[in-house]
Parts: sequence; structure tokens; C-alpha cells
Amino acid sequence: MLAREVFRLGTLAGNSSALNKKILPNGQMPSRQSFNGEDDSFSSFFSETGSGKYVPRAVFIDLEPTVIDEIRTGPYRQLFHPEQLITGKEDAANNYGRGHYTIGRELIELTLNRIRKMVERCSGLQGFVTYHSFGGGTGSGFTSLLLERLSIDYGKRSKLQLSVYPAPQVSTTVVEPYNSILTSHATLEHSDCAFIVDNEAIYDICRRNLDIGRPTYTNLNRLIAQVISSITASLRFNGQLNVDLSEFQTNLVPYPRIHFPLVTYAPVLSAEKVHHEHLSVRELSQACFEPASQLVKCDPRQGKFMSCCMLYRGDVVPKEVNAAIASIKLRQTIQFVDWCPTGFKVGINHQPPTTVPGGDLAAVPRAVCMLSNTTAIVEAWARLGRKFDLMFGKRCFLHWYTGEGMEETEFMDAREDMVMLERDYEEMAIDTLDLNAGWDTDEHYLDEV
Repeated sequence: MLAREVFRLGTLAGNSSALNKKILPNGQMPSRQSFNGEDDSFSSFFSETGSGKYVPRAVFIDLEPTVIDEIRTGPYRQLFHPEQLITGKEDAANNYGRGHYTIGRELIELTLNRIRKMVERCSGLQGFVTYHSFGGGTGSGFTSLLLERLSIDYGKRSKLQLSVYPAPQVSTTVVEPYNSILTSHATLEHSDCAFIVDNEAIYDICRRNLDIGRPTYTNLNRLIAQVISSITASLRFNGQLNVDLSEFQTNLVPYPRIHFPLVTYAPVLSAEKVHHEHLSVRELSQACFEPASQLVKCDPRQGKFMSCCMLYRGDVVPKEVNAAIASIKLRQTIQFVDWCPTGFKVGINHQPPTTVPGGDLAAVPRAVCMLSNTTAIVEAWARLGRKFDLMFGKRCFLHWYTGEGMEETEFMDAREDMVMLERDYEEMAIDTLDLNAGWDTDEHYLDEV
């Protein structure tokens, strides 16, 4: 987990998993006798120590110590293993070059060594999930370096990203377009699937659905933690239709480069509103196709869906899910590409979402997280590309990067690659006019016989 606010997100994600399993802040689980090997999925995200404590299988990395020190001294300091909290002495200063080429290289071997030790304690490694931001120096530069090395050491294992993507209007970093384009280009070949969220979309959800006038990072992170919890629920709990890491890729990624699903989540309700909502499976499913439920700012009505992965939690039965999906397919505003006739992958887990006690999210009996690969996401890439072009056209702030050993050609190659990615997505939306053009079906099958 890399970058400043992402650490707080990572802590909340770990805490959410701990709350699901009733693990205390000191790592103890009073009800652990009830598991006793009956729930094999429990060990996916937690390992048991000799003293009976449960430790998250997570590594936190930052090039400066300030943020991780909050974890070391916070209420959950006994939950995380001290060796898995890795810090340097000098930060990347929002510079991709420092995170990737200079400061970051001082920590990469130590990080890989700690990851290797955790991997050796796994009975069946499925893959890696990386939490980071696109805009910062560590989140962009060091993440790129780490994913490159993980591809070398663990080539066949799944590598998923959950990335905080640059928002349309809200930004905390001037050089965010540079860092984002560079890390997108560098990780494109080393990541199997990347789930992106942006702060502005989540701000709007918090203001509109939770009636929070001035959302804090804690409010935002709690919502993202619910999404992470839904994505990984099938790895932590048994269920009727569980979805593992490899199934995400198989059903969501039609081509290796087209691996940026749009994330939506429903319901997001405050305690005051929850008692006035019906929250049927059909209503929740349809809410996932509304722009107001998206965690990235783009208009899905301007694109076509290639595939959708619907992850249901709580009191849900397959019959209700089938009826909900059938009603969605009848809606004229939701368009699918004609070369993918099925379109939906479904996961059902009977463990309802767990909320933080005293938090802003209300406890609900059921919820759904939708991961959809849609051509509408190209809007986010195009928006970022325009910002990059404005800055790079003047070569402003470039000397900070070349001073770390980078060259202008790296920026040009990265931008060209992202233009190609936009074109790849646009080609996905082109309908197949004639499936049998130039293909004699009868003759083909006769030859096969």
C-alpha cells in the first residue's frame, strides 16, 4: 500500500476485514474456537501467530515515516506486524522519478524481501492487491517499480490494483498529470486488473447520500473500504457463488490492455435514511447503473458495456438476481457491445456488509458492488491526457524529473501509449456488422467433420 491517504485507506480496509471476523485491535479473536479449520477462507487475509494472534497479510510502504508512524502509534498498532511497516527517510516529493529511479530504489530490495517472507507463509498464493494513488511520487513511481519486480519474481500470479485516480476538478498535486500518465504507462503491462476510484466522485456520494457537508478523508476511505471488502468477501467467506481473483480477470478483461473496470456500489445510506428505503435486489442492481453510484466521474450512457461483475452480499438468492439482471437488459439506456452476448458475471456471498461502529454508513441487510468494463472509462483517460498535454507542451516542471535521471522521451512514450489505450477502448465499442463476413459456416463445419 503506497501513498499518504492510501495508508489510512489500507488501515481501514484491514480494520473492516478484522471487524468482519470480530478480531480485536490487539489481534486477538475471542470467538476463534468457532473456526478451528472449519472456515478455510479465513486465512486468506490473516495469518495466525504462535501466541494465537491474527496478523493481516499486508505490507505498508512509504518513502517517509510520518504517515506510517500514525499506524505504529495508533489504536491498531498491535494488529499489524512491525516488520511489515516499511518506511524510508526521504519522501518522493510528488516526483515519479524520485519514487521510481532514485529514492525508491533504496527501499525496493527490503520491500521484496518482506513480501517474499509473507509469500513463503502462504499455503496457496493467488496473487497481490496493490493500493496506491496515481498522483503522488511514491504512489506512482514506487508502485511502478514494485509491480515490475513482482512481475519478474511472481510472473503467473494475479496482480490487481486499487488506484486513487485524478479527479476532474479536485487535486492536491500540480504535477498529478505527469505522475499519472507515467505510472499508467509503466504498469499497463504488469497489472492484470486495475480498479480506479476518484476523490471527487466519492465526495459527491458522501454529500448527497450521507448528508455530510464537508467530507473528510476518513469518510471517503470508509466508503472505499466497503468496496474493497465486497471485492474480497468471496476470499474471506464461504458463499453460493464465490468469485476468486482469477475469475475477475477471466470475466472482466477481454484483452490484456482493456483492464480498467468502473466501480459502483449500492446502497450508500445514512442511519437516518435507511429505514425509509426498500433495498430490494432489483433496486440495488439498477442503482449500480446510475452515474450517482459510480466511484469515478464519467458518463456510462456515452459508452458500451463489455462485461459486468455483480458482487452481492447479504440476504440475496439467485432467483432475485436473475430477475434483476433480466430487467436491466430490457433498459434502453444500458447498451452492451454486440460481440459479448452474456455480459454478466454474478457472485453471491451471504455475509452482509460490516460497518464501523459509530460511522456514517448505516448497516444494511444486503449490498452489491458492480465492476463493469465499459468504454465510457475512456472519458477519464482523455480528460487526464488533455491536462498532460497542456503542461508538457510548455515543458513546465519537467526539470524536476530530468534531474532524477529521466528523459523527455519517457514522457512522449508514455503519452503515446495512453493515446493508443484510448483508441483501443474506442474500437471495443464498434459493433460487429457481420459476424460471418468472409466465413462459410457450413463449409467450415463440414471440413471439421
